[in-house]
Amino acid sequence: MSIGEIWAILCRRWYFMVPFTVLSLLGGAYLYETVPVSYQSQSSVALLDSSAVARLAPTFGNPISNAGGSLIVTADVLIRTLESSDAAKELHSRGVTDPYTSGFAPDSESPLLVLSVTGTDRAKVLKETDILTAFAGEQLDALQAAAKVPPAYLVQTAPVVLPQTPVAESKNRYQGIAAVVILGVVSAFLLSILVEGVTVVRRRRKAPARPRQAPARERVSWLNRRVDATAILTVYLALAFFIPSNLALPALGGVGTPANVFALLGLLWYLATWLGGRILPAPGTRFVRVSMCVLGTAVLMAYIADAMRESSHQEVLGADRGLIGYLVWVSLVVLTSAAMQERGRLDVLMRRVVVLASVVAAIGFYDFFAATNIADSIHIPGLQTSVAQVSAMDRGAFTRPRATTAQPLEFAGMLAILLPFAIQQAFDPVRRHRHVLRRWAPVVLMGGALPLSVSRTSIIGLLLVALVMVPRWKPARRWAAIGVMTASVAVFKVLVPGLIGTITGLFASFLSNSDSSTQARTVKYSAIVPYLKEHPLFGRGFGTFTPDLYFFTDNQYMLTLAEMGALGLVALLVLFITGIHHGGAIRRLARTESDRELGQAFFASSLVALVSSATFDSLSFPMFAGMFFLVLGAGGSYLGFVRREAAAAAAPAAPRKVSEDRLPQLVESR
Repeated sequence: MSIGEIWAILCRRWYFMVPFTVLSLLGGAYLYETVPVSYQSQSSVALLDSSAVARLAPTFGNPISNAGGSLIVTADVLIRTLESSDAAKELHSRGVTDPYTSGFAPDSESPLLVLSVTGTDRAKVLKETDILTAFAGEQLDALQAAAKVPPAYLVQTAPVVLPQTPVAESKNRYQGIAAVVILGVVSAFLLSILVEGVTVVRRRRKAPARPRQAPARERVSWLNRRVDATAILTVYLALAFFIPSNLALPALGGVGTPANVFALLGLLWYLATWLGGRILPAPGTRFVRVSMCVLGTAVLMAYIADAMRESSHQEVLGADRGLIGYLVWVSLVVLTSAAMQERGRLDVLMRRVVVLASVVAAIGFYDFFAATNIADSIHIPGLQTSVAQVSAMDRGAFTRPRATTAQPLEFAGMLAILLPFAIQQAFDPVRRHRHVLRRWAPVVLMGGALPLSVSRTSIIGLLLVALVMVPRWKPARRWAAIGVMTASVAVFKVLVPGLIGTITGLFASFLSNSDSSTQARTVKYSAIVPYLKEHPLFGRGFGTFTPDLYFFTDNQYMLTLAEMGALGLVALLVLFITGIHHGGAIRRLARTESDRELGQAFFASSLVALVSSATFDSLSFPMFAGMFFLVLGAGGSYLGFVRREAAAAAAPAAPRKVSEDRLPQLVESR
């Protein structure tokens, strides 16, 4: 369905669009006038070692130098005490009636606590923050007195940042207004399309059957030009790859990247085309959407679990953003599976994915050798960063590139799941007439950029791709590939001295448990266990376990357990297994060598996503998550095409009983 057709439908059904839109605008204006502006004040408190412990290292009379990482457990106990119901009652009796939070300072591995109070009275909020800061020190003293700790070993609190002047939190207010307006307009849109579709179906049933006539030639404007899923997803890819994934609309938070917003518009386009009777879901692609329904059940149950417990306002907003993120993933899966009517258009989409990803890899090369991050210099009006303190990250003597992604791990993970398709397209016989540079440049760029991220995730991804794809090749190609990989290691050793040693040192320190990042993750695993015990089945709410409220998990499986419980973990595994099943089924049913290698590429990509999700919270990053679900839906679509081709080849030729002109045809196929 073209944009002009959708516009014509909305004009015909103005009696839905106008009232709903006006009501939503009036609702937004009512919220703007009635909902007061919230103010937030924060303070930071550090825990100081006791004088007996500090005597081991001279402090030169500076008590702040007693702050050490050994007090993490003490800080965690203090945070849990402040969040308890007894502490809330005591604070309420002292005048702290507004919501307050306490937690670890973001991006800090020291016992540094952040205390915040949010309310509508600026002066009262500042006073309550003073009371909360003093109360934290009193609670720590009370805990140690109850444990009969000797005075020489008492841990002290020291305010590092005094209560700050309350700052207006208008973002939450605008989020509610935007939600009301969007809900009203979208409801009017879907209702108009649904009524139009019902009307068209009734009119077709009443009208006598007439032979189909060739449409008259007319000048096609850009509004009336047919739009398909490949065109929509191409725009999504351009927005996802070339606008830094940490830039988002302020009202939507981290999930509101321009690419995600456009993906939601693509879902509305599909619903309009489907409800209008212009397209039918591609046959044989239902399984991937069923797996998304399993994930949707886990997300919904986690949302209900969050609503039933005493969650903070930030957690409620996080749960709402989680629902929006899930709809984005649904849109990508639906557009790549149900909306794909021609295999040729799906092939075009996958080639565009590889080309655009190779451009991002080339940006990563620039970041690495220029020791900078090009994304830091990109500023787009109306967008703001959703990730605090995003800057160039170093490891050893090297700058870890992130290109337009939010973090080097996302950069490595995204390239690792797309590298198999670059290799498959380079070997594809259909593209042998292309210049060798045009076929192999994406492989060189993507494969070469992975080690530059100086991360274990990238090397694990490379090894998995090689272990899955290389053994399936013919001996001549297999030995040539092994020779190229061996030569690549030598090239990196010569061109980038010290890189190979740094990477091998990462794995050596990991195996010996002497790596600081590995130790930090181990501590987090034990710290997350209490949260898992509180809500083991449905979790705390999808999108609520955020670093500013809790801490980084650096593990998608642990994060899923905390947010969606055991049901969410099962749903996540179903997604990964579905992708692996797509690859295996395509390879088993394929009738050509090209399709068999395509199936192996899907198998390798899903396996990389399965394993790399244990090394970082993969689905928290919009570019990695978007590419994963796009590949997941594309695998289901390819499997549907391969199944239909295999069934057509196996079935005997049958006489046609109905004239072709009498067969119902989709508008998209005309």
